[in-house]
Amino acid sequence: MSATGYIQVHAYTSNAQIPLKDVAVAITEPTGSAIALRLTDRSGQLPQPVSITVPDLSAGQTPNTGVQPFRTVDLYARLENYEEIEVKGLQVFPNTVTTQNLELIPLSELPEYWNQVELFNTPAQNL
Repeated sequence: MSATGYIQVHAYTSNAQIPLKDVAVAITEPTGSAIALRLTDRSGQLPQPVSITVPDLSAGQTPNTGVQPFRTVDLYARLENYEEIEVKGLQVFPNTVTTQNLELIPLSELPEYWNQVELFNTPAQNL
């Protein structure tokens, strides 16, 4: 069986966590197939969390079944004049909202890195 998990983002800049509007967020399968494309609102969040089909809650309640009790997806965030962010292996659990913080750095602070992408790999949990 399957269940539903959710992804929410918090896109901001600086240590003061100033929210960023209109950050393009793409959520994909690890293979690259698109699951969802959204824009952040003025609070720096998606207007609604994105629903993701995940393994049923029971998959994580029995040890050594060989079944991951979560689903992994990749997330990409882009806003003009800011460094791009890639999050690989984002884990989404059943009946849970996974919140991904996205601190975007203005390119004006790093002009030599105008084409660099900030990459975050999330290792699988030993569950």
